[in-house]
Amino acid sequence: MTINFFGERLKAVRKAKRLTQLELSKRLGVSKGTVSAYEQGLSYPSLVETLVSICSILDTSADYLLNISDDLPFKMGGLTDEQTESILRVVSLIEKANETLNDLNKK
Repeated sequence: MTINFFGERLKAVRKAKRLTQLELSKRLGVSKGTVSAYEQGLSYPSLVETLVSICSILDTSADYLLNISDDLPFKMGGLTDEQTESILRVVSLIEKANETLNDLNKK
């Protein structure tokens, strides 16, 4: 597993729960920059404290975020697991495309 996979899944689940990075950071007791670093794959959360808190706040499993399992512990609007996973992947792809466009526009 790569750190980027964790970040992508964290971001997708956070957005599915309709939380901003700032809202999640306040609930975790960390800075918004720390949440951003997790999502960008620049750092991992502390396994003992932060990862457990992330899973609790987002009602998801560490296994899912760490790519040990593809099973999401929650349902989004009655969608099947396959539909939910597809939606989370599309969200992640759109976000990556937007980041690339933003980077190109800055140059």
